[in-house]
Formats: sequence, C-alpha cells, structure tokens
Amino acid sequence: MHHRHHDAVVALMRRVGAEIVMPHFRNLSPDQVIEKAADDLVTVADRASEAALTAGLLAIDGDARVVGEEAVAADPTILEGIDRGRVWIVDPIDGTNNYANGRTPFGIMIALAKDGEVEAGWILDPVEGRLVHATLGGGAFVDGERVQALGSQGARPVAGVATYFLSAEELADIDARAADAWEIKPMPRCAAEQYPRLVLGTDDAALFRRTLPWDHAAGSLFLREAGGVARRLDGADYRIGDGRSGMIAAASPDLWERAAAVLA
Repeated sequence: MHHRHHDAVVALMRRVGAEIVMPHFRNLSPDQVIEKAADDLVTVADRASEAALTAGLLAIDGDARVVGEEAVAADPTILEGIDRGRVWIVDPIDGTNNYANGRTPFGIMIALAKDGEVEAGWILDPVEGRLVHATLGGGAFVDGERVQALGSQGARPVAGVATYFLSAEELADIDARAADAWEIKPMPRCAAEQYPRLVLGTDDAALFRRTLPWDHAAGSLFLREAGGVARRLDGADYRIGDGRSGMIAAASPDLWERAAAVLA
C-alpha cells in the first residue's frame, strides 16, 4: 500500500535528483563546499536541493510544515515541536561528505510525520535510481517490490558502525566486545545507504551515534515495515522528537538483542 502522496513525492525527488543533485556531482568548485561545523560539510547543491524539495512538498501538501536539515542549520528553532502536528522532514543530500568529495553513496530522504509518528518515508539513490519507501502499516518496498529484511545469513552477523564518530579507544572497545561474535565494519557515512543494507542482507545491525530526524525518519520506518527495529540503547523505539544520541538498528528484534549485548 502506497501513501496517497507517493507518486507526487517520487516525481519531485527524481526531478530534483536529475536537475540539481547529479549535475553538481563531481562538478563542485572549492567555493561551493562550505564547512558548517567540524567535519560537517554543506554544498550549494544541498541548499538548492532543499529549496526545491521544500517548495515542491508544500505544493503537494501545504498543511504540513517542512523541517529541512539546512534550514535547521540556519535556524535551530525550526526543529522545535517536530513531534507535533504534520511535518515533512527533508535531507536534501544525505552523505554530503561523500558527495562533496566526489564519492558515493549519497541520497535524498523525505519523510512525512504526524504528532511524532512517521507515516511515510522515501529514500532515493540518484546515481543508481533505486527508490526505497515505506508506509506505516503498508509495508516496505524497493523499486516497487515489497521486501522483508533478510539478515546477512553469514557465519557471523555483520554490524556497521559509525567509526568516524568514535575515538580509537571506543572503537577498540567495540572490537574487543565483538570478539568472534560479530564482524564489525565501517558504515558508508550515509544513512540513505545504511538502511537499505539492513533490509537487503548486507548488514545485520548498525550502531548510530547521531540520530537527527532527517537522517533516520524515513529509514527507520522502512526498516520497521520490513520487519526490523530501530531502538535507543535502552531499548526504546526511535522517535523523531527524542533528541538523545545513540541508536541501534537491526534486521530483526533478535539481531537487535544480540547487537545490543555487544554495542550498547
């Protein structure tokens, strides 16, 4: 079952990807890449993408306000009350550090929430054209085909870890606790890629340090609708209004429990 705005949102995302995101990929001058915080980049393409997505989403459903990553960077008060009323949540280019350095993966992420509950989510890979989406209670889909989370099915489950946010000591501690029970590997620095990996059988779990809503609203719904879970380290389900850091996402509740024993 698709959300009533599905076709319009997908058309908007594909247009922005084709007209704004891809023409700038590997075609950015140094002055078009800005460090808005330590190791946190924004490009002219991020800002142009968010402006086009915002205008398009308000045209689709103007009764929902828009909370975009770059708008919040400019005015943090926009994030307040994200768990009240109807809200479009936008990441204009997830994986900007990859994008700005001419690497994949990166993606466009949009979610629609009401009173803190995500009703629908869409993730577009503009390079490969892959679209993943989910509707609350309606299932998870990859390019129109309904999917269930697979798990990697390997001898050891695989956990993606955001190593770029960890100190050498923290990473060594995780490696020691994982021992022979888990294979630990770095995340691709792109939630738009990490969530599909959890559903498509590449990874079994993922440890996130930052849990900003534009990074996780769409992906966490997609994962849950595919049979997985996204929970805080204390076991509470991820919700967009919860400002805490730290979360484990996993392809099944059992894999979450096993991952939490090592990663939490």
